[in-house]
Amino acid sequence: MRRFRFLKDPVPELAGASSEAFLEALGGPACFLIAGRDSTRVRAFVTLLHGNEPSGVHALRRFVAEQQRPAVNLLCVVASVHAALKEPAFTHRMLPRARDLNRCFRPPFDDEQGRLAEEILELLRMHRPEAVVDMHNTSGSGPAFGVVTHLDRQHDALISLFARRLVVSHLNLGALMDISDERCPTVTVEVGGRQDDEAHALAYEGLLRYATTEHVLAPEEPVDWGLELFSNPIRLELQDGVTLAYGEAPQPGHDVTLRADIEHHNFGVVNASTPLGWITGDPRSLFRATDAEGRCAVAALVRAEEGELYPAMDMKLFMITTNAVIAQSDCLFYAVAANGRPIPATPH
Repeated sequence: MRRFRFLKDPVPELAGASSEAFLEALGGPACFLIAGRDSTRVRAFVTLLHGNEPSGVHALRRFVAEQQRPAVNLLCVVASVHAALKEPAFTHRMLPRARDLNRCFRPPFDDEQGRLAEEILELLRMHRPEAVVDMHNTSGSGPAFGVVTHLDRQHDALISLFARRLVVSHLNLGALMDISDERCPTVTVEVGGRQDDEAHALAYEGLLRYATTEHVLAPEEPVDWGLELFSNPIRLELQDGVTLAYGEAPQPGHDVTLRADIEHHNFGVVNASTPLGWITGDPRSLFRATDAEGRCAVAALVRAEEGELYPAMDMKLFMITTNAVIAQSDCLFYAVAANGRPIPATPH
């Protein structure tokens, strides 16, 4: 493993006086194994795939500083250390011109980010964890939720340690959770906004539950975890070259202006008369969206009326961000029907 520094049972001094000091001490991508009470099993905790998402680092640093003893061996992977430390700290998703690391967990692994992802996969293969939790912050403020590719009792059990909302997505974007299978359920946990104290607190509390509970996978008998389900969301993205701004009115020189308070709709129901912003042109020339069948779904998500942008139907939106850089490189938001089911197809 050329890119990862490997540590065993890190001493509390490694935690330092701050999360930045903790990352400075690591010096780069790091992996450490913390011995558990049961040394025959391993769980994995992955964080900082994105350098601007600090909650997982804050939680892990506190875990190390307090010398918590996990129930089983805990394999911890801290990935985008250099991006996180680039000034201002915890503001860069990735280094300039680098790919999004959480889109690199499938071949080809032919650039620096791809090789980093390949080494993370190799670390997981070597240690054969019984479960993997990949912790993130959302791009905007909002409640915590989990994302899985499989809907079953094991994934439900893992998400229930952190959140009460569960998104089931089959988008296969090259994220770490795409490797999930019945031998090693792998989940993404979004603990909330990167600047939210509640998100930092939840990250630590959830990590503590995940690491110290004797059994985190589901028992044989059925259990109702009380999760609110969001099935097969559709991503609304910008077409290449489309310009984006946020404001209280249309911003001159921009193709799309979203309302400055749009992230307040995270996980809430918006109806067809809820204003989302303003556009210049036809929605299909500005946005792209694809449903589970590979069809264009822009008309199923949004409509325009005299230059104003509205939802095409009652729906729930989430992963809304007011960071234009992230919105342009990733997506504007995800959407499901108001009842949490997939958005129905629009007749063509």
